[in-house]
Amino acid sequence: MRSAAAVTAALLAIPLLLTAPAQAAPTGDRLAIGDSVMLGAAPQLSSRGFRVDATESRQSYSGPALLRAKGARLPGAVVVHLGTNGSFPLDVCRRIVRSAGPDRQVFLVTVHVPRSWQDANNAVIARCDRSFAPGRVTVIDWNAAASRNRSWLYSDGIHLTPSGARGFARLIDRAVDASR
Repeated sequence: MRSAAAVTAALLAIPLLLTAPAQAAPTGDRLAIGDSVMLGAAPQLSSRGFRVDATESRQSYSGPALLRAKGARLPGAVVVHLGTNGSFPLDVCRRIVRSAGPDRQVFLVTVHVPRSWQDANNAVIARCDRSFAPGRVTVIDWNAAASRNRSWLYSDGIHLTPSGARGFARLIDRAVDASR
C-alpha cells in the first residue's frame, strides 16, 4: 500500500502534467482572430504561442469591435483572417488596423475561397496594407500558399485538412517571427 504522502505527491503532480504542453510555447504576445478556416488550425496556432479567437461564419464587419473589446489586453502582434464569408470593405479593414492601436503590428491574411468575392477581398487587403506606414501592416498570402498546396484543403476548396492546418499555422507563425 502506498503511503499517504506518496499519493498526495502524485495527485499534486497531475495538474503539472496536464498543463505542460500549454507551457511549452510562449504565449501572450500573439493573437489570431478569424473564421472557420482559422478555427480549423486553432490547435496548431495555439501550440505555436497564439491565442486564437476564431468562430464559424465570422464576417469581416465584426473585426473592429472584437479588437476594441480586447483593448489594452491586445498583444503586440495581431493576426486577422477575415473575408472568407463575404465582402471585406476597405473601410472595415482600415478600422481593424486602427482598432488594434498604434503600437501593434497587424498581420492581414489573404483569403482562399472559391467565391466571387475572393479576388476583391484580397485586393482590399493589399490596399489596406498600403494605407498605413511601412511595417505597421504585413500581408500573409494564404491564397498563394493554398493555391500551391491543394491537398491542404478539403473538397470545398476552403477548409483545412490536417496537413493544411499545419501549413496554415506554419505560414502565419513564420511571417510573425520574421517581422519581429
